[in-house]
Amino acid sequence: MSATAPPTNSTTSTAPTLTVRRRWAALAVLMLPVILIAVDNTVLAFALPGISAALAPSGAQLLWIVDAYPLVLAGLLVPMGSLGDAVGRRRLLMIGGLGFAVVSAFAAFAPTAAALIAARAALGFFGAMLMPATLSIIRNVFTDPTERRTAIAVWAAGFSGGAALGPIVGGVLLEHFWWGSVLLLAVPVLVPLLALGMWLIPESKDPDPSPIDPLSIVLVMATMAPIVWAVKEVAYAGVTGTSAAAVLVGVVSGALFVHRQLRRPRPMLDVRLFTVPAFSGALAANLLSVFSLVGFLFFISQHLQLVSGRSPLEAGLFLLPGLAVTVVAGLAAVWLVRVFTPATVVSGGLVLNAVGYGVILVSGQAGSDLGLLIAFAILGAGVGMAETISNDVILSAVPAHKAGAASAISETAYEGGAVLGTAVLGSVLTAAYRSHVEVPDGVSAADATTAGETLGGAVEVAGTLPGPLAADLLESARSAFDSGVVVTSSIAAVLMLVAAVIAGLTLRQRR
Repeated sequence: MSATAPPTNSTTSTAPTLTVRRRWAALAVLMLPVILIAVDNTVLAFALPGISAALAPSGAQLLWIVDAYPLVLAGLLVPMGSLGDAVGRRRLLMIGGLGFAVVSAFAAFAPTAAALIAARAALGFFGAMLMPATLSIIRNVFTDPTERRTAIAVWAAGFSGGAALGPIVGGVLLEHFWWGSVLLLAVPVLVPLLALGMWLIPESKDPDPSPIDPLSIVLVMATMAPIVWAVKEVAYAGVTGTSAAAVLVGVVSGALFVHRQLRRPRPMLDVRLFTVPAFSGALAANLLSVFSLVGFLFFISQHLQLVSGRSPLEAGLFLLPGLAVTVVAGLAAVWLVRVFTPATVVSGGLVLNAVGYGVILVSGQAGSDLGLLIAFAILGAGVGMAETISNDVILSAVPAHKAGAASAISETAYEGGAVLGTAVLGSVLTAAYRSHVEVPDGVSAADATTAGETLGGAVEVAGTLPGPLAADLLESARSAFDSGVVVTSSIAAVLMLVAAVIAGLTLRQRR
C-alpha cells in the first residue's frame, strides 16, 4: 500500500474478470502498439537522409518532421488518459489504432515536407490515445499484484526493447526499401490489434467519470508542448530568448492547470496524488531511468557507426544482448520484489544504471566496443528493474477506475525522460566534442565549421579530403567524441546515484 493518498471515488472499474489464458492473450495484443510506439521514437532518425533527398525540406522543416510527433504526444497524454477513463479505454485504443495506421500509410507516401509534418502531428494525436490505454487496461485486467507486476514487466520490456529495436528495424528496412517504409511499418503491426482487440481486450472505464473540461485540456497542452519544445531547442541552439519564453509559458500554464484542478470538485487530474511520496518518487525513478537509457542510446549509436565503422544494421544487432538483459531483469524484478521492498529494487536498478555509466568511464576514452557492450547490459538490467516496479507503484497508488489518468502521468514521465535524455546528455556531449576537436590545417573554413560541430559532420568532411588529412581529422574527431562520452557518463552516473537516493527515501513509505 502507498502512503496516505488523497480521497478518491470508491466505485470500481467495469472490467470483467477474465480467465488466465484470456488475460495473457489480451496482454499479447496490447504489446503490439507498445512496441510500435517505442520503435517509432527511434527509427525515424535513420530515415532522415532519405527524407532530405526525396522531399528537400528546409532545416526548420527537418526539425519539425522530428519534433511534431513528440510535441503533440506530450501535450495530449494526460487529456487522453482521462478521456479513456470516461469513454472506455478499449474504445479509445481502437480509435487510436485505426487512426495511427491510416495516418502512417499517408505519411509513408507524403508528397511534401509540409504534408509529412502534418502527418507526424496527427500521429502524435492518435499515439496519445494508444499509450495510456495500454497501461490502464493492464491495471484493470490484472488485479492480482504478482500477475500485474509480471504484466507491467512485459510492458516495460516492450518499451525498452522497442527503443533498442528501432535502429535494427530501421537498418533492415532502409537497406531494402525507401524512407517511407519505416512509417508504413505501423500498418501490419496494428492490423492484428484492430482484428483481435475487440474480442480479447475487455472494455473498462470509470463508472462515474469527471466531466470533460476543455479549458483543462488546453492548459495541459500549453504546459507540456512549450516545455518539450524548449528542451529540444536548447539542445540544438543553446538557451535563447525564445526557448526561455516557451518555458515561462509552460510554467505559467502548469500553475493555472494545477490551480484549476484544485478548485474543481471533480478535476480532470487529481494533482493531490503528487503529494503522495511513493507516487512522486516512482515518477522520478521512471523518468530518470528512461533518461539514462535514451541518453546512452544517443551516443552508443554514433560511436558504433562513426567511430567503430559499423553499419546501421550491425550497430543495431550489437545492442541485442543489452535488450535481452532488459527483458530478463524486468521479469526478475517481479520475483525480487517478493523478497525485497520496492524501494530496494528500484534503488538497486538505478544504482546499476550508474554502474553501467561507470563502465563507460573506464572504457570510453579507449573507445572499447566490448566496454560499451558490458555497460549496456548492466544499464539494461537497471532499467528493467526500475521501470517495472516504478510503473507498478504508480498504478497501484490510484484506484482501478482512475488508471487512465495515472497511466498518462507515467507515460508523460517516460516521454519526458526520453526528451531530456537526448537533449541534456546530447547537449553536454556536443559541447564537449566542440571544445576538444582540433581541425587540422589545410581544411577550408566552411568544412572546418562543419567538422567542428558534430562527429557526423567531421566524417562527412573527411570523405572529401586527401588520405593523410582525412586520417588526422578523423582521429581528432573520434578522440574528441569519446572524451565527450566520458564527461557525459560522469554526469549521468551522478544523476543515477541521486535518483537512487530519492527512490530509497520516497518508496520506503510503501509496504
